[in-house]
Amino acid sequence: MKRLVVGISGASCANLAILLLKILRELPGWETHLVMSDGARRTIEYETPYGVEEVAALAHVTHPAEDVGASIASGTFKTEGMVVIPCSMKTLAGIAHGYSDNLLLRAADVTLKERRKLVLVVRETPLNLIHLQNMVGLAAMGVIVMPPVLTFYNHPKTLDDVQLHIVGKVLSEFGVEAPGFTRWTGK
Repeated sequence: MKRLVVGISGASCANLAILLLKILRELPGWETHLVMSDGARRTIEYETPYGVEEVAALAHVTHPAEDVGASIASGTFKTEGMVVIPCSMKTLAGIAHGYSDNLLLRAADVTLKERRKLVLVVRETPLNLIHLQNMVGLAAMGVIVMPPVLTFYNHPKTLDDVQLHIVGKVLSEFGVEAPGFTRWTGK
């Protein structure tokens, strides 16, 4: 069983996390461990048709953000890595500076210290110098900084197509081929 830690912060685009959890829920051999910030809970209620409990039910295991003693807070708990989707600038700053005051930040810190893959789907625009410096610092540590950028070579017809492409790129970082994800094959 492969485990992936999924963090949802309070940035806009919680729907991307929901899609990622839905895809992984259907794939055999994968187990998701979810942690949501307080801001994520508010964003889910505001931006999506889902309730927080419905989103939690998409994960195999859900951990409270205040439980810094949870399994995902230890490097001895083996995972393939972690994705924070979406990742707010507050969460990005906490990760970049080792400020692990909740489980989401602690799990990211563990992912870094264990040299596991960490993907941050950062959400903010425009970016200021502090945001950029935090991203550069994390990229220098091997973190994948992946803003949810639109692509059009796949000729999306709906917003669902756009979201699937973004989530497909994220999952690809962990060796997962999302059903319906279109790769560039050249002309």
